[in-house]
Amino acid sequence: MEETIAKEFEELSKRAPEDLHREQTLPDGTKVQSFGPFVYGYSVTVGPDGKPNVKEFGNFKAETRLGKPHMDVKEKREPLADVIDADDKVKVIVELPGVEKDKINLSGTDDTLTISVDTPERKYFKEVKLPAKVDSKKATSKYKNGVLDITVPKKKQKNTKSETIKIE
Repeated sequence: MEETIAKEFEELSKRAPEDLHREQTLPDGTKVQSFGPFVYGYSVTVGPDGKPNVKEFGNFKAETRLGKPHMDVKEKREPLADVIDADDKVKVIVELPGVEKDKINLSGTDDTLTISVDTPERKYFKEVKLPAKVDSKKATSKYKNGVLDITVPKKKQKNTKSETIKIE
């Protein structure tokens, strides 16, 4: 069992991006290699249909390929994000700990938001699919204590007047 775990860590270290490799010298002169941070988590919510919705986040995801586990490590972490669909707006809450507000890049289209941070200490990337068409030009956002709170108004649905169509 120990051999298997050692082999998996060796394989993981080969696939880890360069930014996740570190070498330290201990006070006694011993050199130690470390890797990380490796972050993995998930959030479970129950939708209106009663079915669970699992969202993964982090930079480390395990997959199974041909019956064998495979670890995929990315340089950028995927932060935890919650999407709240309200009557006239969509609210997105994203956790970005350890980041200064001016280092956050936020952009949007009519159905997605893209959040990214690229600093030497922290790297995040998340593309959030929105549940409705929105007007990203009217979006507002606040960042406080590592939490980015974005509110985007939904696009107004044009109500068309019903017209009578002549049948020939």
